[in-house]
Amino acid sequence: MYSPAQARFRGLLAAALMLGASSPTLAIAATPSAPTARAEAQVLSLSQQIIAMRSVVGQGNETGKVAAAIRDALVAGGWSATDVEIVPYKDTAYLIATWKGSDAKLKPLVVSGHMDVVEAKRADWQRDPFVPVVEDGILYGRGATDMKFNAAQAVSSLIDLRRGGYKPKRTIVVAFSGDEETTMETSRQIAQRLKDAELVINVDGGGGKLDEGTGKPVYWTWDGAEKTYADFKLEVTNAGGHSSAPRPDNAIVQLSRALERIGAYHFTAEQNPLTKAWFERAAAFESDAATAAAMRAFAANANDAKALEVLRANPATVGKVGTTCVPTMVSGGHALNALPQRATANINCRIFPGHKPADIMAELAKVASEPAVKFTDVTEGSIASPASPMRDDFVKASEAAIHAAYPGVAVIPAQASGASDSMWYRSVGVAAYGASPTMTKDSEDFSHGLNERVRLSNVRPGLVYFNTLFTRLSQ
Repeated sequence: MYSPAQARFRGLLAAALMLGASSPTLAIAATPSAPTARAEAQVLSLSQQIIAMRSVVGQGNETGKVAAAIRDALVAGGWSATDVEIVPYKDTAYLIATWKGSDAKLKPLVVSGHMDVVEAKRADWQRDPFVPVVEDGILYGRGATDMKFNAAQAVSSLIDLRRGGYKPKRTIVVAFSGDEETTMETSRQIAQRLKDAELVINVDGGGGKLDEGTGKPVYWTWDGAEKTYADFKLEVTNAGGHSSAPRPDNAIVQLSRALERIGAYHFTAEQNPLTKAWFERAAAFESDAATAAAMRAFAANANDAKALEVLRANPATVGKVGTTCVPTMVSGGHALNALPQRATANINCRIFPGHKPADIMAELAKVASEPAVKFTDVTEGSIASPASPMRDDFVKASEAAIHAAYPGVAVIPAQASGASDSMWYRSVGVAAYGASPTMTKDSEDFSHGLNERVRLSNVRPGLVYFNTLFTRLSQ
């Protein structure tokens, strides 16, 4: 026996299969925001198709197959085969698909995302992570939230618009990278190719919160900036010796003193327009009165010591008040009965926009106050990037789009703590915004974790959102 949600989506999938690529174009409602049943079915079918592909770095990487599946969907939806490019790179690939606008003078709108996923092992999961399953209206599988479902939604929306006769003035470019979860080399290459774009909508960012009890939308966020990822290696070396003859210059002790000082250190608290707006608006949805008061106080004064004490003690807010650096790995010594010849540690930093990693590393060296400790930047796959401006065209279009999907839902700008392809666009001067419409309960957010999932109740409102957003920003 199928649940109502399962029955609905099985019906949609059957409809999509019956229509086929060669069937006549379907008529859609007069307003571009109204998606067709065919588009809804395609979101599910394409999501299932690409979730089943193991697009994980290394041997057997199937990111190229994901790109081919998306290409085939676009070509069936009206794109010329010559307008969809798949570029192999090492064991992965990236995709760039172009829907040419009527006004060649307008810079393109980029729809950004990625096709790769983090590793997932069958033994750890309740279900096979690469066999998509729908149960009780929820789609399970690696990439369900990060971010194959979002990719399927965005692609299905564009196909729906094109089949419905929509003609953009501004060229729309779909740009999906193939190694966002690792080295981001294809992300960098794409941004270099598209550095003349007008703006980027990254569907791998932002999103909304559902109430744990009712399942109704609470608020929706978009992000216009992200902190810079950095790894710094700390190393102490000396001659070592017999453990029966200890000396003051013990590599492990010296490194430990440096780590203790770094662990206790707080970087100067900071704000930008995005984080200030987040603290001001998100405070209304904070259930803990003390935290809510601290959020409002910090928004009013970034130097409020009492507010900072509360916010820095909370894992949900500590990363939003400024740069954070924390020891994540440590290694030392070579024998149980010998003085250590070498001790190393890794410090992972999430740097507030506007600072160079080299300056943060220099500040850490000063805090460590151990001349014997050598600091080295060992960061891979990251670059410092400025915050995108709160552009009026994007803000109005995104609010209109999310309100078309979820009338009256609160909208909160944000700054992401994690890394995404957006940093590469921002680093070359292109405004990029993380703006996924997907709504999730906090208890069901398993991105990068076990039993990743997404509610299929997101399908129709997500299409309404994308149809509205894409049409408004491509005129």
